[in-house]
Amino acid sequence: MGARALLEVLRSWPESARGEVPQDVDALVHAAARHGLAGFVQHAVGRSEWALGEAVRTQLRREALAQAARGMRVKALLLRSLDALASVGVVPVLLKGYGLALRLYPEPLQRATTDVDLLVVDAEVAAASRALVGLGLRPLGEKEAAHAREHEHHLTFTGAAGMVELHFRALVGYGQALEARVLLAQAEEAVLEGRRVRYLRAEDELVYLALHASNHLLQRLAWLFDLKLLVLAHPGLDWGRVVEVARGTAFPHLAWYALEAARRLMGAPVPEAVLAALAPPLWQRRMAAHFFSAERLLGTELMLHKPTWVAAKLLLAPRLLPMARYTVRRLREDGLTALRVR
Repeated sequence: MGARALLEVLRSWPESARGEVPQDVDALVHAAARHGLAGFVQHAVGRSEWALGEAVRTQLRREALAQAARGMRVKALLLRSLDALASVGVVPVLLKGYGLALRLYPEPLQRATTDVDLLVVDAEVAAASRALVGLGLRPLGEKEAAHAREHEHHLTFTGAAGMVELHFRALVGYGQALEARVLLAQAEEAVLEGRRVRYLRAEDELVYLALHASNHLLQRLAWLFDLKLLVLAHPGLDWGRVVEVARGTAFPHLAWYALEAARRLMGAPVPEAVLAALAPPLWQRRMAAHFFSAERLLGTELMLHKPTWVAAKLLLAPRLLPMARYTVRRLREDGLTALRVR
């Protein structure tokens, strides 16, 4: 029941969790850390009626501080990356991560982030790549980069300072791609610590975050909580545009999976009419209820079982044939990689 208490904290927000202290509070702390929300849970529990024991409060504080330390490291790399891209005239869209937490959470380091995600137009990829390499980050090899440009949505740059994912598509998943042109055209200018940045328009960002969460089978509850916070932060959200944007992608089912789960588990105020407009066939809704139950998501069950993960991807795919082709290609690539490792 302690892990279930995490859902109670997230569902109650922005009100405080009430009632008796959960019996297995260690499970609450573990679940909060697993789902990237230790810092937020520490904040929320501090406002609640729950009186946790000293040992549990110490454990939660330790997890929150560790998460914040990782977040500060990512933030430092983000700021360096923005400076480097600005030097070549590139102002990226910030996806997820610190930029999202800064706008939605009481404190940005309350949400875990592990890397920097930047979205640029295709014509800016070469200049942005050189700028990131100038920071001492290591790019993909020539063959890997060519493969990523054809089949994936980002190039990866890694180094002692961390990892930057330079996105040139919004998303590739379930064997299909979401190009970035329309989203970038509507992106809005902003400033982050004196640096020019851009963010997706609220309706576009909601769809993007929902697609991203479903592409990863909702295995981090922070992704669903992000959706709730984004909706709460924009009471004037144009839901008609949300439906239009989601339907304009190859992934309307994916938007439904995440928005439905955010409403059911987090209490996100997503209108029923929006879910009805995006709903997949009844059999896929039943599959989603099976794979995305509270218990399975709390335990990140799909992440821990690769065969079940593959089955879920196939069964929940908006279109089976592209997903089947994608699965075969990935299995073949994974097999070749395993052989090279041996």
